[in-house]
Amino acid sequence: MEKYILDTNLFFNLETNLGLGKNSQEVIVNLSKKIKELKKRNLAEFFFPPSILEEFLSFFENKNNMFLKELLSLITVKAPNYGKIDFCAEAFLKIIVDIRQRSYRGLTIAEEEVKRAATLFNGKKIESKKQFEMIIGEVIKKLRERYRQATRFGFLDSRADLDLIVLTKEVNGFLISNDEGVIKWGRIFGVKEMPVFLFAKRLDGLLD
Repeated sequence: MEKYILDTNLFFNLETNLGLGKNSQEVIVNLSKKIKELKKRNLAEFFFPPSILEEFLSFFENKNNMFLKELLSLITVKAPNYGKIDFCAEAFLKIIVDIRQRSYRGLTIAEEEVKRAATLFNGKKIESKKQFEMIIGEVIKKLRERYRQATRFGFLDSRADLDLIVLTKEVNGFLISNDEGVIKWGRIFGVKEMPVFLFAKRLDGLLD
């Protein structure tokens, strides 16, 4: 029996061609149909870590929608057992090195934006707090964008990300995600993965 650990972004990042619908509800409904048939034939099992379940449900105001209940009735919610899984120490070395590099890049960006702010105010008389906030607001916005890109892109930036990888390792399943950071670090930790654009085709192949 094949096992699949699903990330939240499968249902909401529609830029990736999952091939299951044009909007989140269509994706959920169509995937639920496939999962139901696969489980009926005992061909596959699908998992959410609890943190991913919470993240998934946070996208919906009405959590009593029937299409949501249908999907969740078919998915196994399982917390990863962090005490059971062993990882190579080299993976943690890479995490430490990556964190240090990201921290340095973030600091460099902050310094650059402070200098840019200084040039904006150089010789300028500020007439009001509103004028100050308008000028500095643009700097802060740019700083946040650049800092996020430097420190979070391609990295494990949440407990949910690591839960996906550990659970995939634990059940020897396939990690299904289009998050570049999750995929990158999943490879470092040695888990199986499947490209998102092949996921639906894989399920159809099991059903044939």
